[in-house]
Amino acid sequence: MITVFSEDNFHQLCDDLARKDKHLRKIIQQYGYPPMWKRKPNFETLIHIILEQQVSLASAKAALNKLREKIGTITPQKLLALTDPEMKACYFSRQKMIYARHLALSIVNGELSIRKICSLHDDEIRIELTKIKGIGNWTVDVYLLMGLQRSDIFPVGDLAMINSLKKVKQLPSNITKEEMLFIAEKWKPHRSIAAMILWHNYIEERNSK
Repeated sequence: MITVFSEDNFHQLCDDLARKDKHLRKIIQQYGYPPMWKRKPNFETLIHIILEQQVSLASAKAALNKLREKIGTITPQKLLALTDPEMKACYFSRQKMIYARHLALSIVNGELSIRKICSLHDDEIRIELTKIKGIGNWTVDVYLLMGLQRSDIFPVGDLAMINSLKKVKQLPSNITKEEMLFIAEKWKPHRSIAAMILWHNYIEERNSK
């Protein structure tokens, strides 16, 4: 079954998790509800997430804005028309040029339909997207969570979220991915909301410093 969240039930789901988990409750009491981070489920969003891989959100946003300035609406066809120097001027690394072009080509060639995958189950979307060079589980997690508002995504590859989890629950630094997933079990089927609360805590703590 496909489960999603929306602006209509987001705060209610946050409250439900707060009742289940004292650490999440404390975050909401201290900083309020997290923003419901949301993006359009389209090609531009996938490019944006690729740009966010292993860099700061600000750097990725700057690159995305440069790309918009250069080509306007970001489409696979327009991106493929860019030369290496033009993409470099939009702050694309060599590796991310390759990833972005692979994604664009897969759409132009009909190997991937972003519109069609939106109706698939989470695991099916993951299979389709990870066929594309440069798209791994973290990229898929962010797309499912922010682009499609799927409610049970827990991005264990996201360092900010994991660092927040470790801090609020005072977990050992060498805790395994499996152990973290076990902790997140009690948040099912709304682990996406828990992830947003943990991101919120991470951001607010950094801002307060």
